[in-house]
Amino acid sequence: MLFGLRFDFRNPALAGSAMADRYQAALEMAAWSDRLGCVSIAVSEHHGSPDGYLPSPIPMIAAMAAKTDAVHFMIAALIVPFHDPLRLAEDLIVLDNISRGRVDVIIGAGYVHEEFAMFDVPMNERAARVTEAVVTLKAAFSGEPFDYRGRKVHVTPGPYRPGGPSVSLGGSSVAAARRAARIADGFVPSDPGVWEPYRDEVLKLGRPDPGPCPTGPTTVVALAVDADEGWQRMAPFFLHEMNAYGLWQAQDGLANPYRTVADTDELRATGRYRVLTPAQFVAEEQTSPQGFVMLHPLCGGMPVDLAWSSLHLFEHEVLPALG
Repeated sequence: MLFGLRFDFRNPALAGSAMADRYQAALEMAAWSDRLGCVSIAVSEHHGSPDGYLPSPIPMIAAMAAKTDAVHFMIAALIVPFHDPLRLAEDLIVLDNISRGRVDVIIGAGYVHEEFAMFDVPMNERAARVTEAVVTLKAAFSGEPFDYRGRKVHVTPGPYRPGGPSVSLGGSSVAAARRAARIADGFVPSDPGVWEPYRDEVLKLGRPDPGPCPTGPTTVVALAVDADEGWQRMAPFFLHEMNAYGLWQAQDGLANPYRTVADTDELRATGRYRVLTPAQFVAEEQTSPQGFVMLHPLCGGMPVDLAWSSLHLFEHEVLPALG
């Protein structure tokens, strides 16, 4: 069975943990997962969040890469309107060398209003800033001199992997989908409904058909010996994540994939967060066509010991059963 991990490092007061301990746990989880054949680790970025959401994914992945040998990393997503494109290119090339080519990037335009106020970036500049960043990164990753804002520049050193990290776009609009087809290496939509405009644009440009949408519903599954008891212990942290994202999305009238809910009972009814026994999980996966699961062990500020208990059940009872 293939599996991945994702981290965003929310650490609300209810977690009762120091951020340094949470970072250390994630590094240990990365090494643990690499030993077990994990195929991907995704790390996210946001700024000024009251719960300490990770603002700097590049140094975090550098630390994880130093503790692993094979697992691939994804920054999902890198919010480029807040970054200088040339400095970003330099940092990503250094990361590419540290990881020996094990990093790819999903570029996001951002949507949290407070972040744009924090960096004094107008939200109506998002599309232009994304386009410039993608074009700059791809030119820098070539290892050759290129024109940048009216001057010739050359980003050194060159990347470890020829062509550097792949650069995909995230997004939920038709405009983002068509922009991804024109300038990026791929598209990872938060709303699968905009995949077809991307696919249409790719075909119009004469490139190979990208096929069906690679993303589906975002769910979180954790494991416990007793699923109901596990839910009672884990649900407050799931609730925090759901409502924290829900409040951000509500700024623009969005309700997908997150929305605010009143309590853990309403949260459970959404089906987005589930706690299963290892046997229940194995039974589901044996009939699933995907053969892949993305685990979110520190979700919403999950206590480190509780996260490890879920991961150890996955290691000792799920992986041996699924082969």
